[in-house]
Amino acid sequence: MTLLQTHPRPAGADSVHRTVADAMDAAGPQVWDDMTVEVALSVMVAARTGHLVVCDEDGRCTALVTRARLTDVRNGSAYTDRVRLRDVAADDGPFASPTAMVAEAEEAMRNRHLGALPVVDAHGNALGVLARSRFSGRSN
Repeated sequence: MTLLQTHPRPAGADSVHRTVADAMDAAGPQVWDDMTVEVALSVMVAARTGHLVVCDEDGRCTALVTRARLTDVRNGSAYTDRVRLRDVAADDGPFASPTAMVAEAEEAMRNRHLGALPVVDAHGNALGVLARSRFSGRSN
């Protein structure tokens, strides 16, 4: 798991120096990695969300999949109704620590062209999701 680390926050830090925990949204739907792509897309539609947090059999977050990614997989020539999330989800992050600075997470998301980043605790449990839209309007 690639976890974004943080540096200690100065005592007088203002809101510009927010942590990921301050800016994240609820994790939303969490699904098992053995779920099929078709079922995952149905869950997204029902939950009115554009992403799902994917967990392994121990409940640890392994990935975040988007509707766009799953739609691309479903429309691909190699797709069958047996394709599972574990087959298409990019394991091993990146993930953000809730104590990481938003600026660090923003940089990682920009560099990797991610629209959302799962926030996990030290044990890999999903705590939330940091959506790029939360800070994309901010000037650099």
